[in-house]
Amino acid sequence: MRKPTHLLAFGFGSGLLPKAPGTYGTLVGVPLYLLMQPLPLLSYILLVALGFVAGLWLCQRAAEDLGVHDHSGIVWDEMVGYLAAMAFAPPGWIWIVIGFLLFRLFDIFKPWPIRWIDRRVKGGLGIMLDDLAAGIYSAGAISLLNLTGWI
Repeated sequence: MRKPTHLLAFGFGSGLLPKAPGTYGTLVGVPLYLLMQPLPLLSYILLVALGFVAGLWLCQRAAEDLGVHDHSGIVWDEMVGYLAAMAFAPPGWIWIVIGFLLFRLFDIFKPWPIRWIDRRVKGGLGIMLDDLAAGIYSAGAISLLNLTGWI
């Protein structure tokens, strides 16, 4: 954690927690979302894109330093994936919780093509892309729930 790249890649230390580091990394995304939520949609999406691009390098660097492709403690990808999930979410704590749960479900169960990406795409791109895909799936599910009025 002495390296700034590790501090960020490990979600400010949340990825070092012994059980479910991805869940804790996603939790770090919640206050980031609350800070970004008031932004105009284009600014929000640009920040998420910037986080994704930064994650390509951060996650690649941390993985190389550790000698492990996708170390479970690297959670920058979960943070960015959650932010992607929340891009079109309506305001309110219920949507923050729904977005969190949906993102974790898609990230854990990895429906196609998330599982394919996770297994075949390597390096920083592979680490980031499967979580971005889980975030996109979650954003779609949130939008459907909102549009149909189920929530």
